[in-house]
Amino acid sequence: MNMKKKDSWGITFWIILTVILVLFMHSSTKKSNIEEMPYSQFKQSVKEGKVINAVVTPELIEGEFTDSEGNQRKFKTVPLEDPKLVEDMENNKVQKFSGKAQNGWLGPLIFSWGPIILLILFWLWIMRGMSAGGKQAMTFAKSKAKLADNGKKITFKEVAGCEEAKEELQEIVEFLKNPSKFQKLGGKIPKGVLLAGAPGTGKTLLAKAVAGEAGVPFFSSSGSEFVEMFVGVGASRVRDLFEQGRKNAPCLLFIDEIDAVGRHRGAGLGGGNDEREQTLNQILVEMDGFDTKEGVIIIAATNRPDVLDPALLRAGRFDRQVVVNTPDLKDREEILKVHVKNIKTDKEVDLKVLARRTPGFVGADLANLANEAALLAARKNLQSVNMKCFEEAIDKIMAGPQKKSRVISDKEKSIIAYHEAGHTIVAKVIPNMDPVHKVTIMASGRALGYTLQVPLEDKFLSSKSEIEGRLAILMGGRVAEELVFGDITTGASNDISRATQIATKMVTAFGMSDKIGTLALEKDTEEVFLGRDISRTQKHSNKTAELIDEEVKNIVTTAKNKAKKILEDNRDKLDNLVKALIERETLNGEQVNKIMNGEELEPMESEPKKEVVTEEPKVEPEIKPEPKQEPKPEPEIKAETETETPKKEEVKQEEPKQEEKVEEKKEVKEEKKEEQLKVKRVRKTKTENFQNDLFAKIDNKEEDNNEK
Repeated sequence: MNMKKKDSWGITFWIILTVILVLFMHSSTKKSNIEEMPYSQFKQSVKEGKVINAVVTPELIEGEFTDSEGNQRKFKTVPLEDPKLVEDMENNKVQKFSGKAQNGWLGPLIFSWGPIILLILFWLWIMRGMSAGGKQAMTFAKSKAKLADNGKKITFKEVAGCEEAKEELQEIVEFLKNPSKFQKLGGKIPKGVLLAGAPGTGKTLLAKAVAGEAGVPFFSSSGSEFVEMFVGVGASRVRDLFEQGRKNAPCLLFIDEIDAVGRHRGAGLGGGNDEREQTLNQILVEMDGFDTKEGVIIIAATNRPDVLDPALLRAGRFDRQVVVNTPDLKDREEILKVHVKNIKTDKEVDLKVLARRTPGFVGADLANLANEAALLAARKNLQSVNMKCFEEAIDKIMAGPQKKSRVISDKEKSIIAYHEAGHTIVAKVIPNMDPVHKVTIMASGRALGYTLQVPLEDKFLSSKSEIEGRLAILMGGRVAEELVFGDITTGASNDISRATQIATKMVTAFGMSDKIGTLALEKDTEEVFLGRDISRTQKHSNKTAELIDEEVKNIVTTAKNKAKKILEDNRDKLDNLVKALIERETLNGEQVNKIMNGEELEPMESEPKKEVVTEEPKVEPEIKPEPKQEPKPEPEIKAETETETPKKEEVKQEEPKQEEKVEEKKEVKEEKKEEQLKVKRVRKTKTENFQNDLFAKIDNKEEDNNEK
């Protein structure tokens, strides 16, 4: 209703303004065509007979006259008390003259007071806007907390995983449902609960589930809503938020990203007069001032509990901290079940395999995974989402979308293949390493290729031998380039960076260096936080820093030498793996295992069909009738094999036709085998020719290097 009133008032104002402007413009144009003359000149024109007609009113005389050039023009003049005016006009033969009664008061009022009225209306319009702004200013200090919709309740059943966190929050649900159960025994529920965890782990969802389970109002707000440019606004909003909580008790007040307002006080910028600190002080007073018997519980969420003010975390305020951890294998499977529930999937989709392939994924990542798989299936016009769509979605999230349009030369393709094959061979040879799930030389995101290892189970500890094995795997790509091409490229920059970081952690944080010993010398990698510290100080001397650098170099060099020995001992497997990668571009774990065991891979589905059609087009009609002939002789072959040794001659004499059919079948099979052999030979010769050319180039480069 208020909006409609404001709109109607604004329309009326602009209509009045338009009418006044039109009248004003009309009067101004009319005035510009009329000549004003003094009364004496008018009398002289009458005596000279130049006045043609005149209209006399008490306030104005208007009419037409002939000027000196003989043109007729309009005039006006202000009359004086002149009793002889009518007699003069009669004597000087004025053609037409008449009198006119005085006009109404509205016209003159509009013309005389119109601009003033216009200014008054404009001023009223401005004042009305200012009054509305004043009302907004009054509500400016009100809390912006939103009341959740009661129709969309979320319960703990819809929050998969986080079992420990749900157990901690179950007490709060019981208190909100039955507070007398705790109060009659003298127990007090925590005034504030702080949910701490990585982004996307479901902290906000847990808070909504608590409100949904308890069936109480749920007010949600963000920490940034309390921070404003004007001093005192944030504190006023805090007071208003707690006042709303008291009016709607029992209820939950949820503050998301509380670190925006709850950081350490005493920073060098602003001191105690800072608006953010005033807001934090008000939160501390409100939390320590109201009684939990009112049934108001504060739940806050943050990703950085380390930067919160200690006074906020003390007992009596946020005295219970619930850590929402990254989901493990079982939790990821349960979360996937929740997100896949509304997606039409194939029966072959194995959520346990997907959970194993997504270590480190949080709930938000898994929701994104399910959505990406559904989008890929829709893009391919599939009826349901299959396992391949989920696999592609995981690769897209982890490595980026495949860049199929990128053109890579044969030389760079071979370098990438040897690089990824180096990682794979080292990973397969070193014991107790995570199994290789996939190897590809197709560009994805920033990577030109990648080797994917998937752990069989979640690990929380790593031994020294496992870390050294990871370092050797990282060095496998660079070593393979040096071993085969005698040169190095920039493709191993990420591997070298990760290896250096891991080796530095081993020396400075994990105590895995004999020379350094069990000392914590790691540098703080976080940015300086002004509320806690001004600068970073070095924890060790320069001599110790040199020793650390030397140890890091020795660890990385040892891993590189280990990878080099493995690749030299398995050079034939390296070459075979590269052949398969160049031919197929992507290999899964089973195919990698076959190559490592010296087994041949199954022919690609697309190749035999293409080669048979192009080289031997007549083979296809010979192979097609075979399925129709196979079912008929099958029982006859079984009968023959059962009595093959004792009655072989009798069968030949009694059933010569049957023997002819068997021979025909054998001939068909032999022809089929010959055609398959032809296909394999063609494919083999192609790959061998490419590989021979590649090895010839490599040998020529090695000979040139040796001569140099």
